[in-house]
Amino acid sequence: MARTASRTASVYTRVDPETKEQAEVILNQIGIPFEMKLPSAKPVAIGGMTKEQIDDELQKGMDDVAAGHIVSADEVEAEMRRLYGI
Repeated sequence: MARTASRTASVYTRVDPETKEQAEVILNQIGIPFEMKLPSAKPVAIGGMTKEQIDDELQKGMDDVAAGHIVSADEVEAEMRRLYGI
């Protein structure tokens, strides 16, 4: 749903030259103005993933465990409820 702005405001920021260059490349590709939307925060169904994607996600989990980044099942359940309403 596109909206037209009745008023505008200027926003100024300082960024390092490399970040500015990367932003310019992206903005030149998508054009200005462009519609900005946040993706819906939904868990990805395993059925929609390739074997490589599944392997990558499993490896990330194994790496987290090896690094000591673990949480209880209760914490996971609470976070899923908070983020996704499930």
